[in-house]
Amino acid sequence: MGYRAPRRAKALGGLADWLAARFRRHRGNADVVRQDLEREHGLTVSLRTVERAVSHLRRELRAEARATLRFETPPGHQLQIDFGETRIAVGGESVRVYLFVATLGYSRRVFVQAFRHERQAAWFEGIEGAFRHFGGVPREVLLDSARALVDHHDTATREVRFNERLRAFADYWGFRPRACAPYRARTKGEDERGVGYVKHNAIAGHGFTGWGALEAHLAHWQREIADTRVHGTTGEPPIERFRRVEAGTLRPLNGRAPFGQLRELVRRVQADCAIEIDTNAYSVPWRLIGESVRVVIAGGRISIRHRDREVATHAETAGRRQRVVDPAHLTGIGRLRPATAPPPAACELLRPLSEYEHAAGGAWR
Repeated sequence: MGYRAPRRAKALGGLADWLAARFRRHRGNADVVRQDLEREHGLTVSLRTVERAVSHLRRELRAEARATLRFETPPGHQLQIDFGETRIAVGGESVRVYLFVATLGYSRRVFVQAFRHERQAAWFEGIEGAFRHFGGVPREVLLDSARALVDHHDTATREVRFNERLRAFADYWGFRPRACAPYRARTKGEDERGVGYVKHNAIAGHGFTGWGALEAHLAHWQREIADTRVHGTTGEPPIERFRRVEAGTLRPLNGRAPFGQLRELVRRVQADCAIEIDTNAYSVPWRLIGESVRVVIAGGRISIRHRDREVATHAETAGRRQRVVDPAHLTGIGRLRPATAPPPAACELLRPLSEYEHAAGGAWR
């Protein structure tokens, strides 16, 4: 009978689920998984041992990266965004350039913008540039787990916690952010293929005299090449599909200013049924006297919110010590007190009573 080596107990027995979660979290880096094993479980094993234990997971990740899941998003529903990094000859020097690429899910129309970094400001500027380029805002923006946008993304539970600034940005523009799962390239495949398309078609082999020349080239490429090519999936040029169907489904911008110009304030509604901003007074429904409200100022528009509900809007006045009054905010004050009763102390008016009577459309009773 031939010699048979004794079977060794599996060093990683019982840790299959933990290994799978960590392997995905560390983007397929088995050596980092090995370090976590030693630190968290007190197991010192070789890199080769970990590689054998996760070999089937690595095959799955590779298969997922190659797989393509065909799905159609309704017109105006989704914009997919991503950054791609490359080196480009600019002004005779090799420069690291970050390409922001946004793709509309239905029409496959593409927007590209070059940046010198991939910080949060670049993400926001790229998204707003895409909104302006397409002339509207989709209902949803699909993004990856970039650190500039996502504070936490659990690969096992799929729990996502977006950056607070991103949530404010999304609220301002009125879209829902959605994160695709790490290592699930097919959930955002249209845009990831878009990044490769830009690198290998718009950029490949080109050099530019300066940054302005690079930007001009990208604008020309989008207009003359990317918009007019016959798309392999839809069978028609993206610009035609966009104009025929998708353009009308995007929410209009209505001249809204960039998010970077936004101001957020907290004010208490005064006894004259108004809040003060930059020496000017803006009316608020009188029932909110004494309450704190959140004020958002952007694009010449003032939005006043109470408990996450917009209660008043005004055009921002350019003067000083002006009063902007919506008569509807004063409706009902007179009906709540007896004819013989003096004005309540809670609503002492800081302006002559005649002004409020005129705004409300009649004398107090």
